[in-house]
Amino acid sequence: MTEACNIAAALPRLAAEAPDRIAMRCPGRHGRYGVALSYGELDRRSDAIAAGLARRGISRGSRTVVMVRPTPEFFLLMYALFKVGAVPVLVDPGIDKRALKQCLDEAEPDAFIGVPLAMFARALLGWAKAARLRITTGRRARLADATLAEVEREGAGAGPQLTATAPDDVAGILFTSGSTGVPKGVVYRHRHFVAQVDMLRGAFGIDAGGVDFPTFPPFALFDPALGLTSVIPDMDPTRPAKADPRKLHAAIARFGVTQLFGSPALMRVLAGYGEPLPTITRVTSAGAPVPADVVAKMRGLLPDDAQFWTPYGATECLPVAVIEGRELVTLRERTAAGAGTCVGRPVPPNEVRIIRISDEAIAEWSDALLVEPGQVGEITVAGPSATDSYFNREAQTRLAKILERGDGDGAAAAADRIVHRMGDLGWFDAESRLWFCGRKSQRVVTAAGTLCTEQVEPVFDTHPEVRRTALVGIGERGHQRPLLCVELRSGIGKSEHARIAGELRHLGEGFVHTAAVDTFAFHPAFPVDIRHNAKIGREKLAAWAARELRRGRAFEPVGQEA
Repeated sequence: MTEACNIAAALPRLAAEAPDRIAMRCPGRHGRYGVALSYGELDRRSDAIAAGLARRGISRGSRTVVMVRPTPEFFLLMYALFKVGAVPVLVDPGIDKRALKQCLDEAEPDAFIGVPLAMFARALLGWAKAARLRITTGRRARLADATLAEVEREGAGAGPQLTATAPDDVAGILFTSGSTGVPKGVVYRHRHFVAQVDMLRGAFGIDAGGVDFPTFPPFALFDPALGLTSVIPDMDPTRPAKADPRKLHAAIARFGVTQLFGSPALMRVLAGYGEPLPTITRVTSAGAPVPADVVAKMRGLLPDDAQFWTPYGATECLPVAVIEGRELVTLRERTAAGAGTCVGRPVPPNEVRIIRISDEAIAEWSDALLVEPGQVGEITVAGPSATDSYFNREAQTRLAKILERGDGDGAAAAADRIVHRMGDLGWFDAESRLWFCGRKSQRVVTAAGTLCTEQVEPVFDTHPEVRRTALVGIGERGHQRPLLCVELRSGIGKSEHARIAGELRHLGEGFVHTAAVDTFAFHPAFPVDIRHNAKIGREKLAAWAARELRRGRAFEPVGQEA
């Protein structure tokens, strides 16, 4: 008998095979890992919660806001919602709080489940007013209709719960952080989640029985379906750059963690700490390009046979492509010379194609959209994990999705499919490797041509006193003036700015594509996204840089100052 198209379908099987295997461990008070759930408990208790939710009217298709921290309650609740066929609505922790109410209203939820603080905020700020059922994870049903514990007791003894969801049924609505635009609710169907699990298993060679350390908690949702044990780290997941490496190392050693997922900011923390990680055989880092020097340092802390993967993708489509750290390090000189960041080869069965750059909607696919081999364009993906739409955002859906018609008739005919526009620029090299060149919305278009952030910034990042740089455009697109924002390493005073600006200008003159970047502004600390602490807020920097230029505080070439 085949499993239903539902990410929760694997849980009863795994619980039957290894009921005592620990599914997750979570830190309690003072960071002590006294809380654990076995596969048997996760399956049985999520069955009870699913039955209790159903008795209170949450059923197949019910949109349910979930604002619960990465605790056992979060995982029990999510698998219960999947089992009942409801649609969890998850809001990225990096979302601007001013946009949060709008996102929750757009989701038109039937129910709201949250920690006591979320219940209070909902009542105070009017979040998700349409929700007719309110459940709290607190001990008492304050500002709620029931507690999660009461719901679980109501469903106890109901037996196995698994709605026969169809592949095209909506399985979840995941809101993006909005770090490079308006937050949007990505519509996930059950076939998308199931495909992601299969693609992740195949791409990284994941076998059941491993111990995962997911420092970005939503990724831990995949672990039970993969047969892994999740050890939730003792850290603020919205501030990975501030994580305490001593706490991370203690948990990794105590539980024999074999694989680790984290943002580039978290990788930098561990690399800087410098202690070996002898039990880890697989590291995965995503959310932004991982600097080659960080990859090299991390590889030095891992066993010789360990793998360091940097998958490329987005909330709307993941995974798209992957590259292993050994290969990435060998390409660091090409990145430093302006090739972009190599994100590897497409994950089967994805079809990744590069189309000409356009900010307009494209209704239907045509091969005439494709650029010449080796040319930079917008990255597009067609594959089983590529989502179809944004919830209640038709305009954004039209801008991000292209309908590709199937070819011909008969049994072998291909079906219509959706091609997702990543909103990223890139190109393929002769070895079929994909190179990421930056966000399309952050490109700088001058009268002479287009400059891509990930092709320009690495050239200047080679300066030993520079921590990172950010290319922005001043003025109207098509006639923009490129300006490089510079964040220096700690301890370098303002008296050195003029000298460093001159040295950066000399670096830029060494390459045709960076020669036009001759104006620099020094920023104390770049704004970054909350989720990964890695994506630079170039839109904010562009506004800041324009003010610096007007006030004469940017370093311009001699003779060009106003």
